[in-house]
Amino acid sequence: MLHEIRHSLNRLIETGESSVIDLRSIPLAPGEEEKILTALGRGELRAELDALGKSEIIETQYAGVWLISHYNENEEIIGRFIEVTVMPDILCSQSADMIDASQRLAEALQDTGGNNEGG
Repeated sequence: MLHEIRHSLNRLIETGESSVIDLRSIPLAPGEEEKILTALGRGELRAELDALGKSEIIETQYAGVWLISHYNENEEIIGRFIEVTVMPDILCSQSADMIDASQRLAEALQDTGGNNEGG
């Protein structure tokens, strides 16, 4: 598995192509997933997302290699992925959300009497 992650990281560096490994779709021996997670370690970044359930995004000790875990309402892991990418898609703002945010911000500015377009 670590060799596959290394090859994916090299591909990301050389071509910009991201990769996703679904740990729950791969038959792993008992304890093997934990060994992989221990080998990957933890980096400096951790984010928690609350949208349709809790998700945890952790940078591993290897830049560009991320661990993403999705949980159900009972805090049980329902999905776990290794993403080899510059930034996991789940952390990127969606265009529709940004358009909505801009409109809401404009409305908030109107409500407060702020009309300075520059800032």
